[in-house]
Amino acid sequence: MKKADRNTLIALPIVILIGLGVALAGSQGGATVFGIPVFAFSVGLAFLIQWLAFIPAYLLQTEKFFDLTGSITYVSVTIIAVLLSQFVDGRSILLLALVVIWAARLGSFLFRRIHKAGKDARFDAIKPSFIRFLSTWTLQGLWVTLTLATALAAITTTTRKELGLFALIGFLIWIFGFTIEVAADAQKSRFRADPKNKGKFINTGLWARSRHPNYFGEIVLWIGVAVIALPILRGWQWVTLISPLFVILLITRISGVPMLEKRADEKWGGQEDYEAYKERTPVLIPRP
Repeated sequence: MKKADRNTLIALPIVILIGLGVALAGSQGGATVFGIPVFAFSVGLAFLIQWLAFIPAYLLQTEKFFDLTGSITYVSVTIIAVLLSQFVDGRSILLLALVVIWAARLGSFLFRRIHKAGKDARFDAIKPSFIRFLSTWTLQGLWVTLTLATALAAITTTTRKELGLFALIGFLIWIFGFTIEVAADAQKSRFRADPKNKGKFINTGLWARSRHPNYFGEIVLWIGVAVIALPILRGWQWVTLISPLFVILLITRISGVPMLEKRADEKWGGQEDYEAYKERTPVLIPRP
């Protein structure tokens, strides 16, 4: 067995244990169905969907529906959590709507992008290995769990409150972040579609104010979701506030900004216009 496969085999149970820990914490004070906490059931479903999708993906050696599966998981898990919860109120419906809108938009965007490109080069070395490819799908289950945890806790809790100031502020924060993410993605898509820009980097529109405005919008919208959920979290449910923190960590330290910054430096590093762009443009938070 290759060293990378051995390391992955060790890490896989850790990923599952983290998901189990979040499931236990988020289930405290939550609704149950046939004695099973709805929150824990939702987490288990997030992982199960990934493992079922992994089977044809591995057999066909394709990653083309990886991102789409992630988005479908967000939508499916949230809808089922709402349907199984004992009490459905305005906060649950609001959170459901925000998650579905975000997931549908992002999933369709990524699905179109990978089919246009033909493949995702990140998977080239992973697909042939059963354990590494499986771990990638399992990590997506953890990604869904950690990102969605705060919303799931608010949807499944037995504590209920009328929508108030926190809901309004959180909704406005979400709208702000979602608008920035959508606009940034649209601007980059138009830039890439223009043959005159082949081999160039984008430095116009929102991309003149931040090198990664789409990621900034992503972080902001999940903070908005957390603000909406905040007033009804109790006890161990506070652990689920890891959601926006996880999104920030993932984007700024793991797979988002660092990966794209490295790729950009390899492609344009040393070019005078690119170095000037980096010097004057913040990495993430847009300048006024």
